[in-house]
Amino acid sequence: MTTTTPESTSSPAPSTPTTTTTIYSSRAKFTPGQIVATPGALELLQETGFSAAALISRHLHGDWGDLCDEDRAENDFAVTRRLRILSCYRLVDAARLAATPPDKRSALPTLWIITQADRSVTTLLRPDEY
Repeated sequence: MTTTTPESTSSPAPSTPTTTTTIYSSRAKFTPGQIVATPGALELLQETGFSAAALISRHLHGDWGDLCDEDRAENDFAVTRRLRILSCYRLVDAARLAATPPDKRSALPTLWIITQADRSVTTLLRPDEY
């Protein structure tokens, strides 16, 4: 659901600028447990300007990022069977991601989010830290 809200409520002018706010459902598919991040993941998030909170929200709501159909299906199965769940996010803009062939995407800045099968811990990490 997307809503627009005024940037400022101090001006009653009818042409008040608006910003778009995306509201995610509050109904996550699973619980994350303790959320931790490796130093490399924190560094990558800072370098790229991506939000850890937004990526975790995507993960918890079933947006698995840049995975093949087979891995997406495995995650969907894992949610109901309490198996490990892995999401893969390429930390680039949508145009760059779309312009990069799937077999070359591993060269893009990448963050994995993994939730353990017992749902005790969710970890943000770079693939080379696995």
